[in-house]
Amino acid sequence: MKEIILDTETTGLDVKDGHRIVEIGCLELDNFVLTTKKFHCYLNPERKVSDQALKVHGYTNSFLATKKKFSQIVDEFLEFIRDKKLVIHNAAFDLSHLNNELAILGKNKISPQNVVDTLELARKKFPGSQNSLDALCKRYKIDNSRRVKHTALIDCELLSKVYVNLAGQKEPTFDLKIGDGSTFAETTNGKIKYCKKVIKPTQEEIKLHKDFLKSSLKKNFFN
Repeated sequence: MKEIILDTETTGLDVKDGHRIVEIGCLELDNFVLTTKKFHCYLNPERKVSDQALKVHGYTNSFLATKKKFSQIVDEFLEFIRDKKLVIHNAAFDLSHLNNELAILGKNKISPQNVVDTLELARKKFPGSQNSLDALCKRYKIDNSRRVKHTALIDCELLSKVYVNLAGQKEPTFDLKIGDGSTFAETTNGKIKYCKKVIKPTQEEIKLHKDFLKSSLKKNFFN
């Protein structure tokens, strides 16, 4: 099951005020385990960053002015997330900005039905508690010391760990396949609780093993 942990940074809070995206970060999860695949870019928002947003992420107008526009990366972005569930903390915020960018270009919007909102998961699991990303990191003893500023990739890394805990997958299983595509797994009620990779010996290894057994037998019986 492949999912995308996604986070954005913006010029401000509300698209109704003309605010745009300045950074997109995506990390791929495969059965609750991070893969090596990621998508990341800084963007020229074609407008000024608000003072409030600057304090949050620290991306200046001069830094962003040299970056690509959303229109230049949209196809690569959509291909990266295609047919995968998106995992976002406070999804309403990120979706409003992403769908605004897509609407400007006449592209189809991302459906909320294709999104897991970890803020909603946390609110259901810990009603009445603080459920910010920092608060959840503290709850699950996840080191967030690198999060001096809000940056998309660092936030994605932290969210991936929070999501695994929220989903009750503290020790995620691995879907490791051998040559014929099979796996060895123990299941309970249809859910994998134990899974390991099965490695088949080569013909040479089988021969060496047989030779070893023969030599061992000779040694034990004739010495």
